[in-house]
Amino acid sequence: MDSFQTAERTLRQAEPAARATAAIPPTARVQSHSKQTPRPLSEHEERRSLGGPPWLLTCFKGFATLSVALVAIVMALVTWDYYVTAPWTRDGNVRVQVASVAPQISGQITQLRVEDNQYVRKGDVLYVIDPFDYEVALRSDKAQEEQKAADLQVKELASRRRLRLTDLATTPEEQQKFTGDAVQAKGAFEAAQQQVAQAEINLIRTQVRSPVNGYITNLQMRVGDYAHAGSANISVIDTDSFWIDGYFEETKLARACIGDRVEAKLMGYTAPILGHIASVARGINVTDAQSGVQGLPNVNPVFTWVRLAQRVPVHVAIDRVPVGVPLVSGLTATVTVEENAVGVAGRPWLGRVAAAIKARLSDVLVGPPVRSGCIPAITTDKPTPVSLPAEKIKPEPSAEQINPGLTPSLTASPRTGS
Repeated sequence: MDSFQTAERTLRQAEPAARATAAIPPTARVQSHSKQTPRPLSEHEERRSLGGPPWLLTCFKGFATLSVALVAIVMALVTWDYYVTAPWTRDGNVRVQVASVAPQISGQITQLRVEDNQYVRKGDVLYVIDPFDYEVALRSDKAQEEQKAADLQVKELASRRRLRLTDLATTPEEQQKFTGDAVQAKGAFEAAQQQVAQAEINLIRTQVRSPVNGYITNLQMRVGDYAHAGSANISVIDTDSFWIDGYFEETKLARACIGDRVEAKLMGYTAPILGHIASVARGINVTDAQSGVQGLPNVNPVFTWVRLAQRVPVHVAIDRVPVGVPLVSGLTATVTVEENAVGVAGRPWLGRVAAAIKARLSDVLVGPPVRSGCIPAITTDKPTPVSLPAEKIKPEPSAEQINPGLTPSLTASPRTGS
């Protein structure tokens, strides 16, 4: 009974609170509920919250998608043109001319005046060959020259005397004999003079000199080795002859013209080497031109879905080398031909980028521009002749200068002994 009374008392106390809750409007109840747990907006409500009609948002999304697609297509075309037709190649090498020095005489090396990788100037002595044999040969030839000079002087004077005599004192046969002896003596004297000149040159050649400015490379000789005439035994890298060969694909030759500015970057160095295209090779090896076993042409099969472009050497003359970048023959270089667009140099960077993109798109859609005289059909320019300084031969003395006073004049009276 007590529990029933207690429950009835509780219900009576809860009745005013229930009536107050029922008196609250439904919208107020929704607002109070939304403050506690916010409900996500629908698509229509979201569009209304942006403050614009639904079709405007659709157009904006379509325009953004189209813009991204166009930019992607343009970038793909520019990238494709850059890798396929743009004038650049990673297949480049630094080249140089090497002077293979060979002695012009044979003999034992007695002095070695250079070391490996040493810089030498043109005319510096590289090594010395034992000069003793050549000094002896020079003295012997000079003695022979003196003997031949005396014989010539005596025979010429005797011939002139016979020619002045009358028929009573001599005969025509005797005059001819004395004249012939004088001519033979003259020939022997001239031969002796040439032998002396050769002996002098051989003595000078015992000092082997550098023909160019450059570095000694791969030095393997030592004092005591025997040098053979005509056999190269030392190499000098000509530092005045460095150039770069860029092996461009044949599809890129239309954009590589004589005189174009070139940048070459060596592996390991960021500063580029500046130069210009000096010439283009006019021939490469053709494998199909070789003959087979039976003398027939050996033609290699061509796969239509794979055709590799041939590479043509392009000679790049070096104009400027950055400080700290060494030139070593054989180094790998990335060679890029700078395009000479008119009026682009003075534009800001954004204008240069736009001009470059425009040029790339023109290459893809229209094709590379044709430049007349890019690679001349026939090169008529003659190269500058290069020659080594020749050894200067001093004038050969006459017989009278070698033996002064040996033969008196025709009018002089005979000398009598005292």
